[in-house]
Amino acid sequence: MLDIAGELDRWVSQGRTFAVATVVAVGGSAPRQPGAALAVDSAGAVIGSVSGGCVEGAVYELCEQAMAGGHSVLERFGYSDDDAFVVGLTCGGVIDILVTPMAPGTTAAAVFAAGLSAVVRGDTAALVRVADGPQELMGAAMLVGPDQASRGSLGGHPELDRTAEGEARAMLAAGRTGTVVVGADGSYCGQPVTLLVESSVPPPRMIVFGAVDFAAALARMGKFLGYHVTVCDARPVFATRERFPDADEIVVEWPHRYLAGTETDGRTVLCVLTHDAKFDVPLLEVALRLPVAFVGAMGSRRTHEDRSWRLREAGLSERELAGLRSPIGLDLGARSPEETALSIASEIVAAARGGSGAPLTGARSPIHHDTQGAGPLGSAA
Repeated sequence: MLDIAGELDRWVSQGRTFAVATVVAVGGSAPRQPGAALAVDSAGAVIGSVSGGCVEGAVYELCEQAMAGGHSVLERFGYSDDDAFVVGLTCGGVIDILVTPMAPGTTAAAVFAAGLSAVVRGDTAALVRVADGPQELMGAAMLVGPDQASRGSLGGHPELDRTAEGEARAMLAAGRTGTVVVGADGSYCGQPVTLLVESSVPPPRMIVFGAVDFAAALARMGKFLGYHVTVCDARPVFATRERFPDADEIVVEWPHRYLAGTETDGRTVLCVLTHDAKFDVPLLEVALRLPVAFVGAMGSRRTHEDRSWRLREAGLSERELAGLRSPIGLDLGARSPEETALSIASEIVAAARGGSGAPLTGARSPIHHDTQGAGPLGSAA
């Protein structure tokens, strides 16, 4: 649901009644991931998508029914010969969708409103909903922050909220959206209750080192993919806003010093485009010892061999060197800065999602991988 938070926040401010259909779980070759959402208001307006078109019509009707009845419902859609082209997934996957009505003035609507506002502000928060369980719990919601007190309640046993809060905080720390099963009494062995946890976290970082023309194209691509993009270079004449209008921030500093002092995490992507040993080697000494998602460096194969030798001389182990992707990018035959940026971005996505980078034509590997990676799609959507 957080992927359409901006529009839903506007609907809430306008006092609209609406229903939200959210992807809870997928199997096989389903087109959207958990958290993807479609919403319908009482006037019939639609925003978002849950399947890329396969089951939108049927989900629209479920939203209308939920608004009329005032009850949440969990519905499964899957491929079958009888209804594949009616309400089934023709791609062969299975998708579970939770439909929740939202009427102004209800407790759940107030929690939703607070959650949407948090997402729009860019706050770190997790929205927890009962996706499956006793009917009296369906539609209940909680808003959980990283440390402050939670808002709302799932109802039922008093220990259920405490358990849900702990599970939500764990998923929030990992930036994950998905489901967790707990007991209705707050234990893990009672009547099962499936909770949908949607995590809203700041966008992952892409730090591009080297204020070159390839970096300008990669900054545009990074923004397109949902990263917070920083361009860093020690040369102020090159690291300017005019040259990098798409970057979120531009830093004039020696790359290794900046990286050692800035905040990174398991979703951070580091792209070294400086192509100069005096910058590359001290920078990669720092980068390859950080628990980040991706470290790639530009250069020819000869440059890579020379750089690897220098890094070994600097004391890096073979295990640490194995984390370096160099020459950076997939083999697309790229020439221009834009093509090169596409090549680099393709490798980043493949690394995050477990893809091979091979053509899908004629391949027997899955089109959609189950890997929850470090890129924006693995975080809150």
